[in-house]
Amino acid sequence: MSISAPRTGPRLPADRRAFVRTTLDLGDVLLRPWGREAAESDTVLDGLVAAAADPMVALWNPFPATDRSEALAWLDSRDAGWDRGAGASFAVLTATDGTLLGSVTLRWVDRADGLAMIGYWIQPAARGRGVATRATAAVTDWAFRTADARRIEIAHAVGNEASCRVAHRCGYLPEGTLRDSHRFGDGAYHDEHLHARLATDPQPAADVRVDMPGP
Repeated sequence: MSISAPRTGPRLPADRRAFVRTTLDLGDVLLRPWGREAAESDTVLDGLVAAAADPMVALWNPFPATDRSEALAWLDSRDAGWDRGAGASFAVLTATDGTLLGSVTLRWVDRADGLAMIGYWIQPAARGRGVATRATAAVTDWAFRTADARRIEIAHAVGNEASCRVAHRCGYLPEGTLRDSHRFGDGAYHDEHLHARLATDPQPAADVRVDMPGP
């Protein structure tokens, strides 16, 4: 994986735990920071609207993007997270033509303590190709190396088995069940499985190239 130099932009906090805009190059897949620059591509905007309407994304990872206007507002919120150094939200794109495959978002839960949380969703056409696992693993490693993250958590609904498989493949160990932890897209509270990975944990030994269909 290669990391490109950050683009010129607003100065970020002089903080060792600031997420700094970076592009992660996985070869056939690029992870680019979400933000207003993505609005230059109608394909990406339409991809966001399509993703928000997908039943699996709408259930487990809902976000407001019923049209291009809402998609732009969502991009503005991603930009704001980068500007504060508090959130790192990446568009997962094909390297050849920039087709939107999915998204990975990392955010501080307790910045002073180095505690962060990561989440992800994948477009239906990109599922089953290892995209979620590779992208999540890349962002995890980047956060440990460049932002002094100490612990990163994944919390997913118990019924979201695909997300659970991604967590395991990326080395996030299961730590228990959170009861009625979060209200999802169906309006109901669901139990969640909590996984976590520490900066001191070894790299996962499992083959991360194979993924299963899921968000």
